[in-house]
Amino acid sequence: MHKVTPLQIAKMIDHSILHPTFTDRDLEANCAIAVKYDVATVCVKPYHVHQAAALLKGSAVEVCAVIGFPHGNSTPEIKVAETIGVIADGAKEVDMVVNIGKVLQGDWAYVEAEIHAINEATVQGGAILKVIFETDFVTRDEDKARLCQICSRQKVAFVKTSTGYGFVRNNDGTYHYQGATERDLRLMREHCDPGVQIKAAGGVRNLEQILHVRSLGVTRVGATATETIMEAAFRQLIS
Repeated sequence: MHKVTPLQIAKMIDHSILHPTFTDRDLEANCAIAVKYDVATVCVKPYHVHQAAALLKGSAVEVCAVIGFPHGNSTPEIKVAETIGVIADGAKEVDMVVNIGKVLQGDWAYVEAEIHAINEATVQGGAILKVIFETDFVTRDEDKARLCQICSRQKVAFVKTSTGYGFVRNNDGTYHYQGATERDLRLMREHCDPGVQIKAAGGVRNLEQILHVRSLGVTRVGATATETIMEAAFRQLIS
C-alpha cells in the first residue's frame, strides 16, 4: 500500500499558466486540466485572474496570481496595488518576486519592508503570500538564508525557488536555467521556520521528481506537466 495518494499529489500542484504567449483560449484549456485533476491552484498572469476565477467557479481549485513577475523590479507601491487588484479579482494566493537587485546588493531593510507591505496587503485581503527568491539569480547561500529569515519573521505562507523564467546568459550567448535544486530546497527548509512552507518551481516535471521534493519537505510545486504527473500518479499510486 502506497503512503501517498493521487489526490495528495494533485493538491501539491500549482498548475502554471504563465507563458507570455498564452491566450484566453490557452487559459480555458489549462483550467480544464486543473479541474480534471483537482489540483491546488492554477497560477496565472494578473490579467487572467478574473477569467480564471469564473472558469473555476464551483470547483475546489483556487486561483494563484503572480505579481512583480518575472523580474521583481516594480516599486513596492505597485506590487502592493497589484496584490490588492488580483485579490479583488478572485486570487486566493499571491506569488511575488523579490527585488533581485536589492537582494544582491544586500539592502535588507528595503527587501524586508517590501515583503512586509505585500504580505500585509495579502493577508488583509484574505489570501496567502509566496515569496519567490529566483535562485538562478540569487546564488549565494547566505543571501538565500537571509531571505528565509526575513520571510520567517514576516510570517509569509511560502517561500518559492523560481519563476521559471530566470534564464542566465552564458559567455557564448546561450542561456541556462536550473530552477528548483535539491541543495536550495534543503537550504530553504533548514533556514525557514516550520510554519513557512516550501514551493519548488522550475524543473519538476514528473512523478518521481515530485515525490523526491516531497521527501525534502516541499508541500507545493509549480508545474506545467500536470497531466504527465497525474497520469503517472494514477498508474503507480493506486494499488
